[in-house]
Amino acid sequence: METATETERKYDVPETFELPDLTVAAGIAQVDGAETHDLDATYFDTDDLRLMKNRRTLRRRSGGHDAGWHLKTPADGDGRKEHRMPDAGDEVPGELRALVRTIVRRRPLEPVARLRTHRVETPLRDKKGRTLALIAQDQVRAESGDERSAWQEIEVELVDGDEKVLDAVEKVLLEAGARPAAGPSKVARALAGRLQEKPGKIKINPVSRYAREQRDAILEHDPAARRGEEEAVHKMRVATRRLRSTLKSFRRWFPEEETAPLGDELRWLAAVLGGVRDPQVLEVKLLAGVEESGPEFIPTAQRIRTALEHRVAKGRQELEAALASDRYLDLLDRIDALVDRPLPDAGDPAERARKVLGKADDRLDTALADGVDEEIHDARKKYKQARYAVEVVAPEAGKTGKRLVKALTDLQDGLGAHQDSSIARETLREIGPDSFHFGVLYGRQEAVGKETLIAVPALVRASRRKKVRRWLVKA
Repeated sequence: METATETERKYDVPETFELPDLTVAAGIAQVDGAETHDLDATYFDTDDLRLMKNRRTLRRRSGGHDAGWHLKTPADGDGRKEHRMPDAGDEVPGELRALVRTIVRRRPLEPVARLRTHRVETPLRDKKGRTLALIAQDQVRAESGDERSAWQEIEVELVDGDEKVLDAVEKVLLEAGARPAAGPSKVARALAGRLQEKPGKIKINPVSRYAREQRDAILEHDPAARRGEEEAVHKMRVATRRLRSTLKSFRRWFPEEETAPLGDELRWLAAVLGGVRDPQVLEVKLLAGVEESGPEFIPTAQRIRTALEHRVAKGRQELEAALASDRYLDLLDRIDALVDRPLPDAGDPAERARKVLGKADDRLDTALADGVDEEIHDARKKYKQARYAVEVVAPEAGKTGKRLVKALTDLQDGLGAHQDSSIARETLREIGPDSFHFGVLYGRQEAVGKETLIAVPALVRASRRKKVRRWLVKA
C-alpha cells in the first residue's frame, strides 16, 4: 500500500469557463504541457453511507496515472491522506477494509456511485521548471441509483508549492468567475440527497455531547493506534477512560442494565491500550539521565530498555489482536447504541459534577492526613473522575470552566507523579533487584515520590480557590 497526503481546493465553474492567465499568480511562470485523462471511478460505502458521513471515501478508479483502489481519510488543513493500492478485482482489498473496520463494522461495502470524468490536467511551474501545483479542468457525469447529474469543476492540487500558491491561484480563479465547490468532493455532490442532515436538529445535552466526543475520539485514533503510534495509543486510551468515567459519574442519564457491562468492556479496552502505553512512559521516566550518570550505568540502562521494550512489543501484539476481534466491534456497536440515543432529563449535570468533585476533595483530605500511598492513589483516581465530570459542563462556563479543568489537571498530574514513582520502584524491583545501580535508581524514584508529594498541598489550594470554583457552585 502507498500513502500520500494531497492538498487541494475545488471550484465550481460554468460551462463556458475558460482558464485565465495564471502566470500572474505568485511564483507561477509556466502553464503548459496539459494532459488529457478519462477517469471512471466506482465509489464504495455502506447502505447508510457511514464512510462518507465520517469524511472518508473509498473508490476503484481506472484511467490516469494512479489507477486502482484509493481510500481517502482526513488530514490537517486542506489536506487529505490517500491510501493507494493497485487494482485487485471487484472486491475491496483487505488492507483498505481494515483501515475503515471500526466505521463500517460488519456492514458490507457496496457500490454507491459511479463518476466518469474527462480531465485536462496542466502543471503550474516556476521559473526553474519545478511543478508547484496541478490544475485540473473536470467535466463530471455522476450516477447514483436512479439519480443522474453533471457539472464542471476545477481542482488545484499542490505538488512542490505551498499554501501561498493555492491562495494566489484561488484569487485569479474567483476573479474569472469560479466559485468554491458546492461539496467537499465529487462523490459528496453526487450523493448530496442521501447525505443531507434532517432539518430541525435538537440541542444535545452536555452529557450526551461529551459521551459522543469520546466515542468519536476512539474511532479517530484507532487507525494510528493499530500501527502502534504512541500518541494515538495514549489519546485512544484517554477517550476510553473518559467515556467509562462519564457512564459512572452520570449513571442516572444512562440505562443501568447497559452501563455496568459496557463499563467492564471499556476497562478491558483501556487495559489493552495500557499494555502498550505504560511501558513506554516508564522507559522514558526510568532512563531519564541514567546513561549520563556514567559508563557504569550503561548496562543497567540497556537492561531496563530491553525489558520494557519487550513489554511494549507484547502489548502491541495483544492490542492488534484486540482491535481485530469481534469483542471490540461489539463494544463499538454498544457504545453507538448508548450515546446516539436521546438521553432523559435526569437533573442538572453541573450539580452532579459538583458532587463528584466534593467526594474527591474529601477522599484526598483523608488520604493526605493518613499519609498512606494506597489512599493517595485512590484519591488520584477520584480526581480523574471529577475532572472528567467537570469537563462535561465546563464549555458552558467559558474561561472560568477551562480554569477549573486546568487546576484539576495539574492536581491530578501531581498526584500521578507520586503514583508513577511508586510504579517505577516496583518495576525496578522486578527487573533488577540484584544490582547496586538499580538500587541507586530506586533511591532516585523514592526521592521523586517524596518531592512530588510535597508539591501537592499547593496544587490543592490552587484547585479550591473561590474564583476557580465559583461558577460550578452557582451553576
